[in-house]
Amino acid sequence: MTADFIARAKRIRLIAFDVDGVMTDGTLFLGDDGEEYKGFNSLDGHGLKMLKGSGIELAIITGRSSRVVEYRARNLGIDIVHQGAHDKLAVYEALCRELNLPCEDTAYMGDDVVDLPVMRRAGLAITVPAAPELVKAYSHYTTVRDGGRGAVREACELLMRAQGTLDAALAPYLK
Repeated sequence: MTADFIARAKRIRLIAFDVDGVMTDGTLFLGDDGEEYKGFNSLDGHGLKMLKGSGIELAIITGRSSRVVEYRARNLGIDIVHQGAHDKLAVYEALCRELNLPCEDTAYMGDDVVDLPVMRRAGLAITVPAAPELVKAYSHYTTVRDGGRGAVREACELLMRAQGTLDAALAPYLK
């Protein structure tokens, strides 16, 4: 982690995530009935729960709409879910106003050019290795792990480490 990343991460009070390519590997499984299926990583899920437990608000902002995303969010205790967000920046800015948070106190994790408007506005932008080079160029951090394969967990732990809350989150498992 660079000094700039740590300084930005210390300010974060909200992190919003894209879904496809970040919380999943980006593969879309579509059934004959039109039902959409996604694979989520359990390590990511526990990282999200720990991060929320540390006091960081969690949100999902995704361009697609899927019942499985609603179910996953509910399972993880993520109350702020915006699906079908074709203008992610407008949704993000409205969320910041609603929560009375300056953009500098928020982070966004995305993986494609549609995420760039939010990533460029957020105080901390995180992406994954498979992201296009342009997205990486506007990110403050590119995870080592791939989307849907622990990238979200990595981001959660980095934020907690920067804010000094990771050890407390892990302590119950080290007794």
